[in-house]
Amino acid sequence: MQNPACQAGNLAVVTGGAAGIGLAAACRFGALGMRVALLDLGAERLEAGASAVRAAGAPEVTVHEVDVTDSAALEQAADGLGPVSVLMANAGIQPGSSLFGPAEEWERVLDVNLGGVIRTVRAFVPGMIAAGRDGAVIVTGSKQGITTPPGDPAYNVSKSGVKTFTEALEHDLRNREGNRITAHLLIPGFVYTDLTRKGRTEKPSGAWTPEQTAAFMMDSLERGDFYILCPDNDVDRALDEKRIAWAAGDIIENRPPLSRWHKDYAEAFAAFLKS
Repeated sequence: MQNPACQAGNLAVVTGGAAGIGLAAACRFGALGMRVALLDLGAERLEAGASAVRAAGAPEVTVHEVDVTDSAALEQAADGLGPVSVLMANAGIQPGSSLFGPAEEWERVLDVNLGGVIRTVRAFVPGMIAAGRDGAVIVTGSKQGITTPPGDPAYNVSKSGVKTFTEALEHDLRNREGNRITAHLLIPGFVYTDLTRKGRTEKPSGAWTPEQTAAFMMDSLERGDFYILCPDNDVDRALDEKRIAWAAGDIIENRPPLSRWHKDYAEAFAAFLKS
């Protein structure tokens, strides 16, 4: 059975909706007969995305040039769009970072990836609560916010914060009397998008497409999953579970942080995967 918020005629709002996972999700919402509002930057990108969502079957598609770092712009969009049934806080960037790299890199990533999610939720969700209707809030996180592999610390920190924020959101919503809105954390695997392209012109064999990710997301929403942990063509659910369990075990076992990449624990981690 379809998620009760995803009904024909209802409005879905997607930030970062002009491309990638956001656009693929918007097309899925449109195919259900939902009206769709795309929020992103770049008029041409938005219009191209809107054409794809219309082609998928959406009866109405609107586009809005909104920067998720701008609270006033998000609040204006929320006020102008009317009742929202599905909110997907998906906008994000990954320019790369280093621990002691330029402060501007850190500030921008945290402002968009974490601050953007917080601003989007705060702009739209109070109105969704007040409407008293079925609703769903989907926040795009990352496995890098859970296992935090070395190499891009600003992105990892931002997505770790997104996980914590979305968990707090779900706790808040489920404890509101009469509330009919649920929250969900989308945790993509390796997905071939503009964010991960990195100069490649063809999808790596290990990657999923945005469309596969959106399809998995919709199936998970039907089940009512909070953690939407997506596999890809290289990593299945079982391997994800092992990696996540090992990362949590660093605290429980008092190992060094990120011990999965520590030379003294390489054999132990390999044995754990086989166990």
